[in-house]
Amino acid sequence: MSVDDVLTDAEQRMEKAIAVLKQSLAGIRTGRATPGLVDSVRVEVYGSQMPLKQVASIAAPEPQQLVIRPYDAGTIKDIEKAIVASDLGLAPQNDGKIIRLNIPPLSTEVRKKMVGRIKELAEEAKISIRNIRRDANKAIDAAQKAKEITEDDRDALKEEVQELTKKYEAIVNELAEAREAEVMGE
Repeated sequence: MSVDDVLTDAEQRMEKAIAVLKQSLAGIRTGRATPGLVDSVRVEVYGSQMPLKQVASIAAPEPQQLVIRPYDAGTIKDIEKAIVASDLGLAPQNDGKIIRLNIPPLSTEVRKKMVGRIKELAEEAKISIRNIRRDANKAIDAAQKAKEITEDDRDALKEEVQELTKKYEAIVNELAEAREAEVMGE
């Protein structure tokens, strides 16, 4: 792997870590209903496990309610069963055509737990970014040992990797702080 490829690879992997964090944060409840709340729900239909969004459309017509419309009316019971089995703590209301989920307001205690979870997710993303930095630095050291680059080039490249790491850790902090503010209702 060339030296330029090391930096490109590190940046792409850090972008993926940010994307994973964004997806994880979307599943955390704020006081409002969002379709992202049920992204983690998997439904047993047609003999296999499928994400809910592949078997139904999900909308938030009101701030405290989600409406789930199955593409196939025959799957409504399976969807309802999957929601009850999930750890969301929501009670689906089924009228035969659609499922309504009323999102209760969050208590202060639950909000604090959510903030704790956000901090955990942010820390996991930072650890992932630091592991990517370590891998890039190992590749740079290997290139220097193989006499592909000079010591000065190695040091400059490691500095670039460190700048990338700082940049992506700052993005993680911004995302986490924004989500914490939403959860706390600020």
